[in-house]
Amino acid sequence: MELSIVIPCLNEEETLGICLEKCNRVFKENAIVGEIVVADNGSTDRSIEIANSLNARVINVPKKGYGNALQGGIEAAKGKFIIMGDADDSYDFLEIPKFLKELRAGHELVQGCRLPSGGGTVAKGAMPSLHRWIGNPMFSTMVRLWFKAPIHDVYCGLRGFTKDLYNRLELRSPGMEFATEMIIKSSLFKADIVEVPITLHPDGRKLQTPHLRTFRDGWRTLRFFLLYSPRWLFLIPGLVLLLLGVLGYGLALPGSEISGITFGAHTLLLASLFLMLGYQSVQLSIFAKMFAITEGLMPSHDRFDRFTNALTPEWSILIGSILAVLGCILIGNAALEWRATGFGDLDYSHTMRIVIPGVTLCALGMQTIFAGFFVSVLGMSRR
Repeated sequence: MELSIVIPCLNEEETLGICLEKCNRVFKENAIVGEIVVADNGSTDRSIEIANSLNARVINVPKKGYGNALQGGIEAAKGKFIIMGDADDSYDFLEIPKFLKELRAGHELVQGCRLPSGGGTVAKGAMPSLHRWIGNPMFSTMVRLWFKAPIHDVYCGLRGFTKDLYNRLELRSPGMEFATEMIIKSSLFKADIVEVPITLHPDGRKLQTPHLRTFRDGWRTLRFFLLYSPRWLFLIPGLVLLLLGVLGYGLALPGSEISGITFGAHTLLLASLFLMLGYQSVQLSIFAKMFAITEGLMPSHDRFDRFTNALTPEWSILIGSILAVLGCILIGNAALEWRATGFGDLDYSHTMRIVIPGVTLCALGMQTIFAGFFVSVLGMSRR
């Protein structure tokens, strides 16, 4: 068995037959040894009957969701190569030979591209303007920038891949994120990816409404991208906050005045907030990446492994204790000044420049100590 065509299905009686007839035609005209797997996700119309009548093997997938349906169908597929596509007749299954050609050439993931930027074609009325000109190009650019994926159409559901790649990736998204997870993980794990241009046709269904919801699914895609990128979710915002905090300290500690604006204790307090939030965000980026590597969501990196291996509880205790001791010294100095006044009123513009840095250093020191132990907990299952 060389090829399995997997088609997810949920009440697709209007167009499923057309898709299956094209698949059968491709097998016959190109002498392909293959099968059609219809992953049914609970259809209540004639979809199963149509599939059985057109030489398809029906796999019942009780767990709801686009990703669950595809996973059920792919895992049941017997072919060396898998080609997946939707049952709404928007993808022309007669284009399957160009995918199979690339798979036979040794590529592991062959991604279809409907957009002109990748050589594809969008027929009139086939894609909403918001998707075509804003949503899809934006997310496709993000997946190229964040994950170095060599594709121009992240949402294209017509694609081919090897069964071996699918098994290696250990995909787990139950919903529409399944398709983007495949691209992201394939890129992160350095799979051999190639893109082929295709034509997107208008949805052939007249009675059934599309399953895609623009803003809901757009947010789910963005959320998924962020979850797979600790750098953009935690590290970069954290570094920006740290930079703002350092800048605030540079202005507020000496009581700088610029264009009549005085930067005093209130600026210092806000700068401390930026420092603590930024420091915590950078720590979260380390925790998230360690967890992702441990769970197989992304590959390990030698440089990151060396860094986390060096971040032992002993070193975190040492560095955290130094920060905390410095903070306590500043707070103690403010307490001595308070004592010198007979525990009366203080010059807050002066003492707050001592107390705020002291409290901040104490907080950062304790965070450092706790972070060292937490990194060790996360790394236990990898050793």
